[in-house]
This record gives sequence, structure tokens and C-alpha cells, in this order.
Amino acid sequence: MRGDLGLGRPMDRLICGDVGFGKTEVALRAAFLAAMNGVQVAVVVPTTLLARQHYKTFVERFRGLPIKVAQASRLVSGKELAQTKKDLSEGKVDVVVGTHALLGSSIKFANLGLLIIDEEQHFGVRHKERLKELKSDVHVLTLSATPIPRTLQLAMTGVRELSLITTPPVDRMAVRTFISPFDPLVIRENLMREHYRGGQSFYVCPRVSDLEEVHAFLQAEVPELKVAVAHGQMAAGQLEDIMNAFYDGSYDVLLSTTIVESGLDVPTANTLIVHRADMFGLAQLYQLRGRVGRSKIRAFALFTLPVNKRMTDTADRRLKVLQSLDTLGAGFQLASHDLDIRGAGNLLGEEQSGHIKEVGFELYQQMLEEAVAEAKGDEDAGGSDWSPQIGLGTSVMIPESYVPDLNLRMALYRRLGDLNDAGDIDAFGAELIDRFGPMPNEVQSLLKVVFIKSLCRTANVGKLDAGPKGIVVTFRNQEFPNPAGLVQFIAEQSVSAKIRPDQSVFFNRDLPSPDQRLGQAAIIMNKLSKIAEAA
Repeated sequence: MRGDLGLGRPMDRLICGDVGFGKTEVALRAAFLAAMNGVQVAVVVPTTLLARQHYKTFVERFRGLPIKVAQASRLVSGKELAQTKKDLSEGKVDVVVGTHALLGSSIKFANLGLLIIDEEQHFGVRHKERLKELKSDVHVLTLSATPIPRTLQLAMTGVRELSLITTPPVDRMAVRTFISPFDPLVIRENLMREHYRGGQSFYVCPRVSDLEEVHAFLQAEVPELKVAVAHGQMAAGQLEDIMNAFYDGSYDVLLSTTIVESGLDVPTANTLIVHRADMFGLAQLYQLRGRVGRSKIRAFALFTLPVNKRMTDTADRRLKVLQSLDTLGAGFQLASHDLDIRGAGNLLGEEQSGHIKEVGFELYQQMLEEAVAEAKGDEDAGGSDWSPQIGLGTSVMIPESYVPDLNLRMALYRRLGDLNDAGDIDAFGAELIDRFGPMPNEVQSLLKVVFIKSLCRTANVGKLDAGPKGIVVTFRNQEFPNPAGLVQFIAEQSVSAKIRPDQSVFFNRDLPSPDQRLGQAAIIMNKLSKIAEAA
């Protein structure tokens, strides 16, 4: 990063590391480097509690250094916040830690150089774009154990840089995870076991409206324990008092909403109970589980489900994935599962998840990779993996009516993209008939186009367009392996073929129907590929 500050293209890097694996340490060192290079650093977090925790961490680590740290959140008084804004605009603050308060139009930076977004999955696309608008050449460091599908896809396709932290802290043990229907006896046993070994517990509910009922339940079932209630609708001072008391060990159980989900570090809390786990997302559950097991003591997580109520298929799949990923460092794996379950979303719009149905997975990936390579100035990107463009005016796809399952269709597209040999393509077609029945016209056309593409690669044809009046063949980089053979072939065609000024070749044909275009394109490309191979 040292070489990037102030020079070259701004950094945009995603740091993906499991809960408690040291992402904050990376942020601290990056902030130190930026501040010592004379630029301001903004650390944006999703909750006031996490802002408070990070502020204390930054102040402690930078004590004795010429770096001034400020805080901007709901927990800060109006007078202090106004002073922080003034100091930021005058360049007197080097590092500011805050929540969405930093997104306001009243916040002005004198010289912002580094933006750190912690727990990135809690911010919407608009929030993150607003953050980038703070300065056009700002470096962005994004931290997340479980990045949203859209962010992960951006990193995996090269739009963003990606770093993984996969080494767990010494002596860290995985959290034992259990999923069961709601049972008062089991809940009492878990809470009392933690109490008897001198620890504390989290009890998390999905909604504020659930807290009163669960609090009454805990008072009746575990009267021996002191229970504190915390949620985001509390007054800032009251919430801070409760959290300080819990940190100090004054309470045995913290009953809360997902306000505790992000980054809180309470080493003495090693039992987690989640009420109505079917109402949470996969990344949410994983982040909640990360609130426990942050010391060398074995931690336990119990996800409860409603009794005699059937879950949705998606909720069932989420919980099964979470239970299977019970090893240290599974955050990136889990994010990959989330990408698979929810889809990558719209990378150029605001949808953070969803499947690419309109253009097809293979075409979307290809277009994206080519655009990224072009933006980076990599002219040779892709190497031998370049793909010819074929325009025939006909539908080429695997219809949903033929293969209903989306994941299976995606897998078939991926396999098709790797086929080059005519025999392999025929075998693939035979397999489709055997598995799904007679092929519809769209699938037959798709297989023919895949065959034509393989011939185009052999003949170095970058683009082939066919219409009612003929076929235009454009060579990649205006090169053909056997120029003499090509000139002879065009001469043999007489007036039905000619070389255009842009070095493409036009074959004059009468092709009113898509099937005729497919057939004639295959004939021409078969001939050109043989001429190329004869070089």
C-alpha cells in the first residue's frame, strides 16, 4: 500500500478473514501508514457499539504517536460531534471512526486518503457509493468475514483486489454449533453451564418486539442469572451503560437484537443462543456465531427453531450449510455458498444479490472479464481463452422448460464453454437427449454455435455475423494463419466473396432463415479452419 498512497491507481481491496482473525489489525496498520503519509483516514462501521469499540482500540494503539483520533456516532454528544466536524474540515483530525454519521453532507474532509469500511455486508450499494464520492482518488479497504455475493463476485472477477486471512489465532477453537426446536430445558442447561464455568452468554432475537416475551421466559426459567436487555432503539447513554456493565461482568446474559452482530469482542462470552434462527440470513448467523469463541475456551452456539412449524427450503439450506461449516476459517467458504444460493446480483446496479438470467451466466462472465481486462489495459488478457462473437439472429440457449434447475443449467453452460472437438459436442448432445429428452430448437442451435465457435478459434476468426444477404467474417487482430490459402479460396468464390476495406471477408449468400445461416456459417468456417490448419 505504501507505493499506492498518492501515486497511481487508487487501491480498492477486500480483506476477507474469519471472525476474530485479525482484520482490525490490518485496518490499524493501514490507517497508521496513511496518517503518517499525511492523509486523513475514515473508518466507517455499521453500529454505534462497534464504533465505540474501534475508537477505543485506535486510541490505545496510537497513544504516544502524532495521530489524533476522533469519533462520530450517536454515542457522541452534539457539541463533541460539531467539534469533530470542524477539526476534520481543517485537517486537525487524522483518523475518524464513525457510523453512517460520516455519510452526511455536513461532513467535509481536508485531505481524505484512505477509507476503511468494516463489516461491509451491512452497507447498501448507495451507502458505499456515497462513501467513494467523498473523494475520487480515495483508497478503499473493505473488511468482512462474510462479504455479500455482489462484493465477492467483484473480487473474484478482478474488479476489486482480494486478500484472504486464513490462519486462526493460536489455540483458537471452533464453535460447536447445534440446531434444534425451541426447548426450555435445553436453553436452561446451556445458560447454566456457561454460568457455572464463570462465563457469560448472548441471547439474540430477530425483532425488538420479541425481547419482552423472551425476557419474561428467561426470568421464569433461569431466575439465578442476571439478564440485561439491549437494542438499537434505546437512548445512546442507556445502551452504553448496559454494554459497559456487560463488559465488566455485571450481567450473566445479554438479551439483544442483532445489534451485537458486528465485531463486538467480549472474550468472557462463550455461549450463544439465537431465537428463531430461520428468520436470519446465512451471513448474519455466521457473524452472530463469531461473537463467541474469541478466547481459548470452547464456545457453543444453539440455533433454535419454532416447534411444529415447517421452514422454507432456503432457510433449511442456510442452516444446513452453517452447521456443516463448523471449522475455523470457514467465512470465505460460507460467502461462496451464499453467492451460490442467492446469485451475484447486478454488478453495475444496486441489486446486491440475484441470478443473471437475462444474458446467461457464461456470456455475462465473459463480458465482465473482457471489460475488466480492457479497463486495466491488459490487451493480452485471456490468451488462448478468447471467445469469438457469433451473430446469427437466432435464439441459442437452454430453456428453463427443458432444464428447470438453474444451477444445473449453469453447470451445463460451463461444460459447453470448454468443448472444442466436434466429437465432444456430439457426445454432449447425446447426453442431453438421454437426460432431458429430445432437444428443442434453441438447444440444437446452441450446439451448432458452439461447434462454429471452435472452428472460428482454429481460423482466428474474432467475429462472424450472418444475415439474410450473406455472412461477414472478421479476423482477430486482422491475422490469418494461412494468408495465401485464404486469397486462393476467395478467388475461387469469384463474385460471391470479397475482401472489405476493414480486412473482413464478405460471403454473398441468400439466407432468409436462421437455420440456413447456421448451416452456411458452419460450411464456410469448416473450410476456413482447414485452410488455417494447412499453414
